[in-house]
Amino acid sequence: MSKFLRYVLTHEVEFMTRLIFLIVIAIAVVYAVRAIRQWSKNNRSPRLTVPATVVGKRMDVSTSKAPVAGDISGAHGYSTTSSTTYYVTFQVQSGDRMELRVGGKDYGLLTKGDAGNLTFQGTRFLSFDRFER
Repeated sequence: MSKFLRYVLTHEVEFMTRLIFLIVIAIAVVYAVRAIRQWSKNNRSPRLTVPATVVGKRMDVSTSKAPVAGDISGAHGYSTTSSTTYYVTFQVQSGDRMELRVGGKDYGLLTKGDAGNLTFQGTRFLSFDRFER
């Protein structure tokens, strides 16, 4: 076996570990840049208040499992965490619809069919003030 081939085979695991680490870092950087761009775009957008109606609600639940005590075999069991993201779809007078991410408290207080003044900035939900009935 040649020296080069022996070197490649003995250092293959180290190379793959570094490559996977770099890929994970690159993905994290891409997501961070996207989030910062959206945050900046929202900050530059005007705050608008328009009459709107709640036409839909949905939630996205994500869960993840991690081994307890750092044991990747799972011999000590798993710890499960979940997070819920809430979305409400509003329809404005022109007939256009927009889905905005809202907090859990606002999600719980809004009901399909509610009419009121929606205040938002870009894609950022700020408030919804119901009309008196």
